[in-house]
Amino acid sequence: MDTGDERGEDLQVLRNKRDATRYQILVQIAERQPAVNQAEIADPLDVTPQAVSEYLNDLVEKGHVKKLGRGRWEITTEGVDWLISQTDDLREYTRYVWEEVIEQGGVESAVATTAISEGDRVTLSMEDGTLRAESGDAGPATATAVTDAEPGVEVGVTDFKGILDFEVGHVTVFGIPSVQDGGSQARDAAEFLKFASDHELVAVAGTEALVAAETAGVTPDLRFGTPDAIQEAALKGLSVFLLAVSHDISRHTDRLREYDIPYEVVDDGE
Repeated sequence: MDTGDERGEDLQVLRNKRDATRYQILVQIAERQPAVNQAEIADPLDVTPQAVSEYLNDLVEKGHVKKLGRGRWEITTEGVDWLISQTDDLREYTRYVWEEVIEQGGVESAVATTAISEGDRVTLSMEDGTLRAESGDAGPATATAVTDAEPGVEVGVTDFKGILDFEVGHVTVFGIPSVQDGGSQARDAAEFLKFASDHELVAVAGTEALVAAETAGVTPDLRFGTPDAIQEAALKGLSVFLLAVSHDISRHTDRLREYDIPYEVVDDGE
């Protein structure tokens, strides 16, 4: 919970008005090309056609736009690449604002570890994937209680300050072949049992993975180990061992990379 993140400063389209206008003009051209005149670009951006003309000349010089003739413009490969890079940055920043600023600007639930009264400042910690609150503000991450709570009961907290100090969990993925390729019977339980015991959470994704776990005498903590569930557990600091049907592994690893969650695939099941 970092209340001092300044990632918006790295975005050209937020930091520089000219870049913001350039971005919007490229979007207009990409949407309307090749027949697009300056007035059509200017109207939705609330700028003059003369200003658009200057921007277009600049974009041509940068190699982002190609002029095909009077009133005909086309975005180049370089322009598309720049547009994509800025859009990716904006998407990441928007996600950060939503998840880390807007959502955390409201009221969160935590488990009280001491008696807490409404209005108390509390110290926050993450234990076993659960946010916990203790009366007092001596820790690096604090908040204000908005409800009363006894130990072991949930308490509402808001007005977060500081950084919640915990490490993102690690995910280990082990593949189980699909039923067409031999399924759970194609794997020796000893191959993955040694990994399961080293993790705080065992999850399975797919019927073959469930059968493999049950055959090995392992009761999964997560019966439906969706990418959302694995991501959530790891982001809350839990180490996860995931048994997944081989053809489904990429869905999980794509999500883990997206959220910068460390992981390893120790066997893809192929």
